[in-house]
Amino acid sequence: MLIEFTVSPVGAGESLSADVAAVVDLVDRSGLPYVLTPMSTVAEGEWDELMALVKRCHELLRARHARVVTAIKIDDRQGASGRISGKIDAVEQKLGRRVNRI
Repeated sequence: MLIEFTVSPVGAGESLSADVAAVVDLVDRSGLPYVLTPMSTVAEGEWDELMALVKRCHELLRARHARVVTAIKIDDRQGASGRISGKIDAVEQKLGRRVNRI
């Protein structure tokens, strides 16, 4: 299963890099495969471990801010794994060339 998620404090000002760094540290320490993008984080794993990770990330920022918005997009494909890069690999194969990756 892949999830794409963002955890955003509301009213925290213009720069969020310190909060993003704290969340990314939590994601990195989870041991799950992930990719940080400029707008979100994509992680791969099983339902329970992914939801627990998102909950920990949300709670981390909630402890620091009065209001937090968390958005989650789920791609659940039976029997699939290695999809963080595999989905991009499939597109590149069809194009016959590499695309710009993060």
